[in-house]
Amino acid sequence: MPYPPPQFAAPERHGFIYLGFQAEPAQRSPVYNRTPRRQRAAAQLVQAVPALVRREDVVSVRIFRAVFIPPLPGAPRHDLAMLIRTMRVDHLQTVRTCDEVSALAGEHILAGVNVARIGDTEARTDGAFLFNHFTAAPDTDAEAVWRSVTGWYTTKTGVDNSTALRPIGPSSFALVNYARLPAGPIRFLAGQLTRPSFHRFVRATLDAHGMRALPAVHRLVHAST
Repeated sequence: MPYPPPQFAAPERHGFIYLGFQAEPAQRSPVYNRTPRRQRAAAQLVQAVPALVRREDVVSVRIFRAVFIPPLPGAPRHDLAMLIRTMRVDHLQTVRTCDEVSALAGEHILAGVNVARIGDTEARTDGAFLFNHFTAAPDTDAEAVWRSVTGWYTTKTGVDNSTALRPIGPSSFALVNYARLPAGPIRFLAGQLTRPSFHRFVRATLDAHGMRALPAVHRLVHAST
């Protein structure tokens, strides 16, 4: 491995439900402005949080608003996102189908488990948060491929945290990486694309395993804990 692997922490034992919400019509621009409709939609989601966290099988709820999503085919292009932690993995189905979640009418992007972790993604609430959605060819070990490129990110970009989520059951994605970025979205993403080693190592590794990365960068709107 050309880049030293990071120090992996023990994975979280919670289940994760990742939902997307559309407040505005689909757009081509990668920049997501804070429009009145998006603000109203975000406020409605925040109002729904207390009922969710009162449930004994829910640990925490976080709400995010999109700020930058490259217009890549297949990328989730939602205005808002919600990340729900369940008390245990076997609570995923119960929470996913409960009245409190069904009433939100969000798109279920992933219900899954944390399989690998670097640092603490939620140690801070400021800054930009990346949800990187990976598609993969059948029978690809997406977690292993993701682990093999993490050393490049910790070495070259200064990322010191990462929470890899693997779906349990059907999903359009083989893995979703949730991370807090060390810089703004444009600076961070441009910093990747302008480095020859990114194309030579990271992109080549993903291509060799039939994987694609579809990033979406958000800001935190509300955290229940």
